[in-house]
Amino acid sequence: MKIAMCCMYISVALFCGDNVLPGQASQPANMELAGYELVKDWPRLPAALKLGNPTGIGIDSKQHVFVFQRAYREWPLAGPMPDSLIQANTVLELDRDKGTLVNSWGSHMFIMPHGLTVDKDDNIWLTDVALQQVFKFSHDGKLLMSIGTTKIAGDDGGHFNMPTDVAVTKNGAFYVSDGYGNSRVAKFSADGKFLFAWGKEGSGPGEFNIPHGITLDENENVVVADRENRRVQLFDSTGKFLREYAAAGFGNMYSVTFDKKLKEVLAVDYIARDVKDPVGSDVIIFDSKGDTNNRFGRSGSYEGPACRYHDIATDDEGNIYVGDIYGNMVQKFRKTTTQKN
Repeated sequence: MKIAMCCMYISVALFCGDNVLPGQASQPANMELAGYELVKDWPRLPAALKLGNPTGIGIDSKQHVFVFQRAYREWPLAGPMPDSLIQANTVLELDRDKGTLVNSWGSHMFIMPHGLTVDKDDNIWLTDVALQQVFKFSHDGKLLMSIGTTKIAGDDGGHFNMPTDVAVTKNGAFYVSDGYGNSRVAKFSADGKFLFAWGKEGSGPGEFNIPHGITLDENENVVVADRENRRVQLFDSTGKFLREYAAAGFGNMYSVTFDKKLKEVLAVDYIARDVKDPVGSDVIIFDSKGDTNNRFGRSGSYEGPACRYHDIATDDEGNIYVGDIYGNMVQKFRKTTTQKN
């Protein structure tokens, strides 16, 4: 049987009782467990639209799903980054229910799309690891701000080294996970002024091995997916280390998001035997203490295609959206039932 990810109903029973998955703590008594099912035939994109690696996902105030995708562009396994701009529209706006295309933009703007964040005012924040920049756009694609120097890497307040993601506070200040070249998180004011940064390469508290995704919890603590260290780290707004979420069964931790309604951190990880032999991804849901209270994906022993989840987002109904860069798919998991253990 292929141990893989996704594309079928995820049973609540899989996570109950004594059936504990590798790296998952036993479930506490009376904890509510949620079931999810894959929404089939979602999204419904135009036949002429070639969906490339969907690397960034976010939700706006209308619960439209924004996707940052690479079209025909591929990440080079060897050699330098590409230098030319992608000619196709790279930002897609999808209807949550039907999965149809509402709007698209971003052609001739990006070289290697990566992270996408939607702020409370429905501005769209994007990172491009080849352009070495972070961008703030209006909802319909008007450039409002750019941070970093085009195609020039660095580790000071005016440069990034392959920045991966953005998290925006209620007052407009923002954090950048930076990233592949720099092992740090940088904070900026709402008008783009560099404030401070923290982190260095390593595996200790406050150190990173590719800070790959970033979000904020309800207290505006900073939650970072520390990819190669296979963990999530939590910091306060000054960069002070608070705790880590880690377990032996986790794969490389690709992305994090925060469900405002349930007040839960969600993450996606990935494990592969080698570049061409993926085991797959898990969606991992943490409680307020950082313990795993739900998990589904490759950990289950069932049939399904192997997936490599790069980003994750949730809407106001608790549905989960993930971008699979292995199969070049955006998937929606609908929240189904809850029951008490």
